[in-house]
Amino acid sequence: MRTRSPLTVPLAAALVGGLTLAGAGPANAAVIEVSTAAQLKSALTTVSPGGTIRLADGTYAGNFKATRPGTSGARITLTGSSRAVLTAGGGYGLHLNGASYWTVHGVTIKGGQKGIMADTANGVVIDSVTVHDLDMEGVHFRKSSRDGVLKNSRIYDTGQNGRGMGEGVYVGSAGDLSDRSDNAQILNNTIGPDVGGESIDIKEGTTGARIIGNTFDGHGLTGANYDDSWVDVKGNNVLVEGNKGSRTTNNGYETHTQRSGWGCGTVFRNNSSNLTGATGDRQLAINVTNHSSSCPTTVHASNTVTGGKGLTNIAVTP
Repeated sequence: MRTRSPLTVPLAAALVGGLTLAGAGPANAAVIEVSTAAQLKSALTTVSPGGTIRLADGTYAGNFKATRPGTSGARITLTGSSRAVLTAGGGYGLHLNGASYWTVHGVTIKGGQKGIMADTANGVVIDSVTVHDLDMEGVHFRKSSRDGVLKNSRIYDTGQNGRGMGEGVYVGSAGDLSDRSDNAQILNNTIGPDVGGESIDIKEGTTGARIIGNTFDGHGLTGANYDDSWVDVKGNNVLVEGNKGSRTTNNGYETHTQRSGWGCGTVFRNNSSNLTGATGDRQLAINVTNHSSSCPTTVHASNTVTGGKGLTNIAVTP
């Protein structure tokens, strides 16, 4: 858990509805101590820019929605240990709906349809969380949620409804070029096993994603919606670097053009792929389906592969 900096201006603490409030406003931001689901729902509606909601260890049952945005200079933080567990019987575990500039740190999200959903929420940082046991995807940046970051987190056991819609991380919206969830950064996460879709799916309409330093375990790929790789890139100008993957049904990484002009400009560098046990028709570490002078993909020689039938199906760049 991140250590809270002391308040710079001493203010008397007040106890309101079971929530301890100290300070007010970004300069001396409130810390709201939460130990029940009701307190958490209340805190999500009252926290101000610069404020922190701090969860005690325990189970918080329900669906939790944040709609109050922070600012780039006064972020809102929701924090707790991995033993602070938000558990939903359906719907979204945590919905950041228009809640820009939030940091979600340390907590566990389980149960329900989807884990953490960011809608129209820019600058969201999700750090050191655990997300598991879901019907569908784990973390989703949607409705032009720009500059989102997911880092140092673990996602597993998704897509439990068997429909092949259980991606670990989903950026954008299928077929919707108006969803500009650009510049997503997916860094140093562990995704899998038993993720019922790709570990990461970057949709058409989005640009500039960075997928760096992650570890993928593809056990659980279903093939229900053509998911046969750890990462599927359909957006533009994506960097895939320094990742490690094992246990896939076919390929490690793939690019596709679902809409004209998209799925272009991907760069693969320093990725390690173990394709041992793959049984698909290609069995490539990096399968590029849309390479041309107008839609380039770059595969560097620093990528490596064990097992399977080869590194890639395009020329390798030194």
